[in-house]
Amino acid sequence: MTTPEMTAEMAPVTQDPQEWLLTQRERGNPATRLDDRHEGEVAWSTGNSVRPLVHGTAYFTELLAAVRGLRAGDLLMFTDWRGDPDELLADGVEVSEVLCHAARRGVIVKGLVWRSHLDRLQFSEAENRHLGEEIEAAGGECLLDMRVRPGGSHHQKFIVLRHIGRPELDVAYVGGIDLCRSRHDDAAHKGDPQAQPMAKVYGSRPPWHDAQVEIRGPAVGDVEAVFRERWEDPAPLTRNPAHRLRALLQREDTRPDPLPPQPPDPPHCGPHTVQLLRTYPRRWHGYSFAPDGERSIARSYHKVLNRARGLIYLEDQYLWSPQVAAPFAEALAANPGLHMIAVIPRFPDQDGRLSLPPNLLGHGLALDMLRRGGGDRVAVYGLENHEGTPVYVHAKVCVVDDAWACVGSDNFNLRSWTHDSELSCAVLDETPDPREPRFPGEPGRPARVYARDLRLGLNREHLDRPGTDEADTDLCDPRSLFKAFAASAAALDAWHDAGRHGPRPPGRLRAYRQPDLSRWTKAWATPLYRGVFDPDGRPRALRRAGAF
Repeated sequence: MTTPEMTAEMAPVTQDPQEWLLTQRERGNPATRLDDRHEGEVAWSTGNSVRPLVHGTAYFTELLAAVRGLRAGDLLMFTDWRGDPDELLADGVEVSEVLCHAARRGVIVKGLVWRSHLDRLQFSEAENRHLGEEIEAAGGECLLDMRVRPGGSHHQKFIVLRHIGRPELDVAYVGGIDLCRSRHDDAAHKGDPQAQPMAKVYGSRPPWHDAQVEIRGPAVGDVEAVFRERWEDPAPLTRNPAHRLRALLQREDTRPDPLPPQPPDPPHCGPHTVQLLRTYPRRWHGYSFAPDGERSIARSYHKVLNRARGLIYLEDQYLWSPQVAAPFAEALAANPGLHMIAVIPRFPDQDGRLSLPPNLLGHGLALDMLRRGGGDRVAVYGLENHEGTPVYVHAKVCVVDDAWACVGSDNFNLRSWTHDSELSCAVLDETPDPREPRFPGEPGRPARVYARDLRLGLNREHLDRPGTDEADTDLCDPRSLFKAFAASAAALDAWHDAGRHGPRPPGRLRAYRQPDLSRWTKAWATPLYRGVFDPDGRPRALRRAGAF
């Protein structure tokens, strides 16, 4: 007699990337040059090596060493939402010092940093301008880019390093970590000594959880192509008359110099297939490379979630918007064996009277929809460090069935899926994972080493596990993982509720407790939430159709 388990074991192992990744047509942006680099309907690169860098300390250490290895004539290209010139990459080594020193020794340094809104609205106008000024004075070029929708931002955070004549050293970093304050933290979550002001509950040195990936191989050329599209866009950097006047008076650089020709892609170096996913909004007189915008992040999640059968694991700064929660809820409702775990901040980053209610309203709308779709198969947690201070979750990570994994700048909200610019890196590993269950999703579609290792690394940190396969066999199975998270959070919650007497239970997980909002609060917060906090950047036809 053949059991379902035997059938799964005998099923063929399929490795077709098109099952998980978008084709060129599915990306929905024929104007982009990104996919022109690939033949036919292929919209991804094979033969790469991708490595997660969890926490700012790990990323900054790698980045510092890589930039210091650049020589005269090499190329450094970066984008950022916020750049603080004095943020330390290591003891005594500031961001501006590293980038300016590279420019002075002949490295071609090119940057695009969001111009930002006014500092009095708690943005980073001055910091971003000062970083650009210092790089320009050193011989590089760093432009303030305000080619966004009203109220929008350039939210991409990536760096590309090309080594002329040494392509095997080429590397790109993509993810959610800015070159700015509060990001320099590690697994202990003591926080960055150079901290941004946040809600009081996070203390004077807010603990910060974040993620980036290191990419080597041909996909480095894809990341560079994303930068070049923005750099070479003929649209002016801003249409705001006040910005243009100030740029004129301050002799600000507003015209990008030509880039040298893009070198050939680095050689194949690993088993990872990489697809770059993006958001660009629909703008009046829009981007030359995305005249109707691009929503491949949203489209990718719709495709991937249709395949989800065992586990959706995500970490995110926001997780709000019913339009974004809808495909997750539909997948949960359609597949009774599917579980979902979300790790989010327990508290918003700002606690002002105007900012807090829209944040809480957005969470409530999304979580209500998820629970309607999955019931008790949906679990949402926050984090705290061992001192009991909440950890601000800034990571943007999703792993589905331990097969497809994505790390990027996009949050799970309508703003990130439609309104701001974003860049994410989706990875499929050609290497099936031998650990059981080999097929946590559909029979014949195995777990992959990269995706499972990424998830397990995050899970071990949150559970205070020792970090060995032998000790963590229960974490591979979606159902036992779900139970392990629930048990750990329940023990820590109970310890707090009992007055924190006795030894602290292991783990950092706390159950997310959704606050109630009054009818009056919901009434005034709803238009603010929809218009300011989570705006929709889709064309009207797509909004009406509920499509991306």
